[in-house]
Amino acid sequence: MFKEFDCRFFASEKPCKFKLDCPIDSSCPRYAPMGKRILIIKLAAIGDVLRTTPILPVLKERYPSSYITWITDRASLPVLEDNPFIDRLLFVNLENTLRLQVEKFDLLICLDKDATATSLASIVKAETKLGFALSDKGHIYFSNKEAEHLLRLGVSDELKFHQNTKTYQQLTFEALGLNEKYGEYIITLPDKYNAYAINHLKNSGINNGKLIIGLNTGAGKRFATKRWEVSSFVELADKLQEDLQAQILLLGGPEEVERNKEIASLTKTKVIDSGCHHSLKEFMGLINQCHLIVTGDTLALHLSIALKKLIVTFFGSTCYQEIDLYNRGKSLVAHVECSPCYKGNCDTMICMKKISANDVFDACKKVLASQRLALQQ
Repeated sequence: MFKEFDCRFFASEKPCKFKLDCPIDSSCPRYAPMGKRILIIKLAAIGDVLRTTPILPVLKERYPSSYITWITDRASLPVLEDNPFIDRLLFVNLENTLRLQVEKFDLLICLDKDATATSLASIVKAETKLGFALSDKGHIYFSNKEAEHLLRLGVSDELKFHQNTKTYQQLTFEALGLNEKYGEYIITLPDKYNAYAINHLKNSGINNGKLIIGLNTGAGKRFATKRWEVSSFVELADKLQEDLQAQILLLGGPEEVERNKEIASLTKTKVIDSGCHHSLKEFMGLINQCHLIVTGDTLALHLSIALKKLIVTFFGSTCYQEIDLYNRGKSLVAHVECSPCYKGNCDTMICMKKISANDVFDACKKVLASQRLALQQ
């Protein structure tokens, strides 16, 4: 019957991807029932969306014929597009919000603790709800007992900053009652973006046969406290070129245009400013051409983890223990009395100043040496 038709390929208002004359019943040779219908609500930030993706293979293993819908912010779409574990990808707008209020799910997972996501989690119909929702008093609450700790982590600086020793992924899996060990981030980067990056770097004078180290110099608008000093990037770039004969690629977004120009103008040796105008996937392509990425706790860090790059990263205002580099890098932590603080701005920037160019240079050498050793074994 049409009302009960649940083929995962049915497009309702147009032919499905197989372009068959749809009989709107199970007699179609391509008919495939949806199985368990799962909705994931994870809107932002993009890095947090990425580091939530390890739940996907576990869900698909538990529910092999499941139909997974993920709703996110429009800005996060590029890191979820073409994900083989997501059956339907939606972004938040009026149309999709209304649609989800009509549909019914077997399992709803909300891992955001903001009003938009938790409101949606509260009104969507689902047999089981995990994570967070919004009460009729306007307060966020946990939908299952396992998620209580993750909620408390957000409202207690002592618990988050000083007591917690678990990664974001560990905390997420525990909040969902998943006993499996979490795996890698799941991301798909189409070949055309690697080709774009290769061509761009070739035109910029990068030699593909030599060591390429990317320096991601910014930290976005919200957390200026994550930015390492310009003078430190300059000193590091010169050391990497002089001692390791590395080619240095400056990476960043629109907010790093002037910053990267300044760094390039101050180095004794030549560095390549890759430009700050690339789309998110083009930026991923540039990261993917580097052998090693040096970055603060920013989106570039999570993209580098997802692309399985070697990484050297540094932490001051945020919690280093929540980040898993999957044994492909080294984290430098500024252990100062006031950190972590999660402040957006700071008059002293004492934490970032405490991490020297020598510290980062030594970490780069160790990470590269460990990689060479691993390749020899």
